[in-house]
Amino acid sequence: MSDINHLIEEINQFRDKRDWRQYHNPKDLAISLSIEAAELLEDFQWKTSAQALEANGENIQEEIADVLIYALMLCSDLDLDVKDIIERKLAKNAVKYPAD
Repeated sequence: MSDINHLIEEINQFRDKRDWRQYHNPKDLAISLSIEAAELLEDFQWKTSAQALEANGENIQEEIADVLIYALMLCSDLDLDVKDIIERKLAKNAVKYPAD
């Protein structure tokens, strides 16, 4: 099993043990992902990157984890292969934004 699939399995087990799946439909997961991304932005607001990392480094890590957790749950619920969708997007971006 890949590391990503293992993480998704751990996340889903955590969620299922708490009976939270009932609240985690794709719309609400997308909303939650956006909220967590906004919370990440708050850590950088009115600071340089260096200042933000010094003042909020641990919280920045936690907010990134929250964003990734919601994104992985959304992929799981939509039955999307994370590796596949990222590789396809990178290929599309390579055409859109060539290196030279």
